[in-house]
Amino acid sequence: MIEFTTIILQFAEQGEKTGWTYIEIPAGIAQQMKPGNKKSFRVKGMLDAFPVKGMALMPMGEGNFIMALKAEVRKAIHKRAGAMLEVRLEADNDFKVGMPDDLQECFDFEPEAFEFFNSLAKSHREYFIKWIDSAKTNETRAKRIVNTVNAMLRKWDYGQMIRAMKKD
Repeated sequence: MIEFTTIILQFAEQGEKTGWTYIEIPAGIAQQMKPGNKKSFRVKGMLDAFPVKGMALMPMGEGNFIMALKAEVRKAIHKRAGAMLEVRLEADNDFKVGMPDDLQECFDFEPEAFEFFNSLAKSHREYFIKWIDSAKTNETRAKRIVNTVNAMLRKWDYGQMIRAMKKD
């Protein structure tokens, strides 16, 4: 497990990442966790005393990575942008995102949608699944499943679906 201290940062204007709160993982540290890797990968460990697993490190160029800190994580660690953070991480090779039963049931009725879903890269399928799984109510979950199936029928990726939803 790699240990380091860093500052919590926040993007000002950075396209789709505008407003994100995150930490930087320098290339050297990322290479210790996953040698030779230049793509996104999952990690587990501790942020201060808060355990995390399945969190994504995303490449930012020149070998450096970032880890986005969602509101629930910031709330748990009681910190925001500008604060120092003790980080202990290692690659999470056990992380798997599985197909939710309720989504699969809907795909059983829409095989064309399921076929397009399976044509997407695994990481892109995981965007949809994580979005569905993050719903806080059954009503929201059901709406997200319907939106996902409709997006697959239209052959949209996750970004296209989200942009179309914002226009409505």
